[in-house]
Amino acid sequence: MQSTYAQTYAAWQADPEGFWRGIAETLHWSRPADTVFDAGDGVYGRWFIGAETNTCFNCVDRHVADGRGGQKALIYDSPMTGKVASFTYEEMLAEVVAVSAALRRLGVGKGDRVILYMPMVPEAVFSMLACARLGAIHSVVFGGFAAHELATRIDDFDAKLIIAASCGLEPGRTVAYMPLVDHAIELARIKPEHCLVLQRPELQAELKPGRDVDFTSAVAAEKAAGTSVACTPVKATDPLYILYTSGTTGQPKGVVRDNGGHMVALKWSMENIYGVKPGEVFWAASDIGWVVGHSYIVYGPLLAGNTTILFEGKPVGTPDAGTYWRVIADHDVKVMFTAPTAFRAIRRDDPEGEFARKYDLSGFRALFLAGERADSETIKWAERILDVPVIDHWWQTETGWPVAANPLGLGLLPVKYGSPAVPLPGYTIEVLDDEGHPVPAGTLGNIVVRLPLPPGNLVTFWNADERFRAACLEEFPGYYKTADAGYMDEDGYMFIMARTDDIINCAGHRLSTGAMEEACALHPDVAECAVIGIADELKGQVPCGFLVLKNKVARDVREIEREVISLVREEIGPVAAFKSVMIVQRLPKTRSGKILRGTMQKIADGLPWKMPATIDDPVILEEITAVLQGRGLHHPG
Repeated sequence: MQSTYAQTYAAWQADPEGFWRGIAETLHWSRPADTVFDAGDGVYGRWFIGAETNTCFNCVDRHVADGRGGQKALIYDSPMTGKVASFTYEEMLAEVVAVSAALRRLGVGKGDRVILYMPMVPEAVFSMLACARLGAIHSVVFGGFAAHELATRIDDFDAKLIIAASCGLEPGRTVAYMPLVDHAIELARIKPEHCLVLQRPELQAELKPGRDVDFTSAVAAEKAAGTSVACTPVKATDPLYILYTSGTTGQPKGVVRDNGGHMVALKWSMENIYGVKPGEVFWAASDIGWVVGHSYIVYGPLLAGNTTILFEGKPVGTPDAGTYWRVIADHDVKVMFTAPTAFRAIRRDDPEGEFARKYDLSGFRALFLAGERADSETIKWAERILDVPVIDHWWQTETGWPVAANPLGLGLLPVKYGSPAVPLPGYTIEVLDDEGHPVPAGTLGNIVVRLPLPPGNLVTFWNADERFRAACLEEFPGYYKTADAGYMDEDGYMFIMARTDDIINCAGHRLSTGAMEEACALHPDVAECAVIGIADELKGQVPCGFLVLKNKVARDVREIEREVISLVREEIGPVAAFKSVMIVQRLPKTRSGKILRGTMQKIADGLPWKMPATIDDPVILEEITAVLQGRGLHHPG
């Protein structure tokens, strides 16, 4: 198939409003937009002003009304429990209506805020859609986060209700959720009125009288009563959800996603980027706690009329490195999307790809990778064992859908390893130097998106317009700062090289080193600390902590290191993968007192580095190098 990418991109450039209006017309609106885009509304402009709609109606009711209620909407596949279940669009509608009724009975209505603290179970998807049905705003908090993280989100979000499960399942262990929820509510200023608790057979929680309500019983009662709940019309510009970026402490950063633009962008992306038609099975192997889960486990596939897979397991160990191939074969998955980390883990356990040969993968068409930089060797390995296109693409929690990709649905362009290919319609990408000037092709710089951002992107941070403006729009006026560094080649292909801030990417999870440093600093013996991300073959990056102890600390330093590791895991959660800590005499700093984390990271990764002109004492870098070498963490370039 010859690519129509160039023509499609040109059509968007020629008439951006007409382009998105045409896609919007394929969805259901209770009131059409007065204006497709108003540059004077919101922080940088708003899409579909005056329109009213409901995202749940477009995900579920619309397909039932169109006579496709018998098609599978959701397949739940859990190697953790051995359960496989599927729900048609009609069955999903019945579940969502019943959950909506249970929420409404607990006082949840339009504009109210609901936090989900759930594992990968169908009830989590039904709950997200039920919030959307009522016009309530949901915020999903990944079940691996600690009580402190949950508490900061409860407060910032002003949560009225929490939907939680009794436990999550990890290979070899069961994680009790309700003690974490209880502790979070104790810590929080805001006290949610109720917790709707899904009791899982693997571990039952003790419910608190007056506050906690059994999810299964409440939903069953609404089904038995035949309670009907119609979709509540909301403005296209009203929030659908808030997603807090990972590892935030102090004042959390909540990405606001609206209803109208989000639907339009995701529906277009399913067929044009991922190349799946309505009725086909699409699988994003992620978690609903991350943006990938929101966009491509729940909303994108359902808006497009696909069958989506909810997978509760791991790429290896549940039970083996062939799990992904088994799911693809069992459920006739056409296109899959996961993180490069997953494939590095599979490759580590099954380097020759023997498991892939045990399954019929003849219906599988393409694999998409995103979440962190996809190294060329992993892509080539996946291409070899799967014999399908393996497509690296790039986007962010903030954008909500891909910025750059090789668009399968428009016909593939030539592949360049190490590149997520080309900017997609909606995005004008430029690479600027630190002063805001364009740099030549092939030159590393700051990757920015010309305003306005397209539909589906964040509109602001929750209750923090000025913070959004300062963090994302002020440094390069007229542009959104992605905080990624990279370059564009002569053919217009993007190359994303690194983050420009102190966020590290561990197995596809964006984690703040600042949050980890705060946790390290809680230890009574720690005077100051720095956390950097160092290259890791499996996870992409892992955090590494450097601690300067207070004077006259006579305790065993290895014991202090172990305590700090435990502290970070307690504060941030095990998702931080925080295992490397080392005691140093001092940290390298500029004369103004800024810790030179970037230089430390280059030393650890064995990359070329220059002595910073503003360094206070160059000898400290030699000390850091010696400590890394002593721990076997220094990778000479």
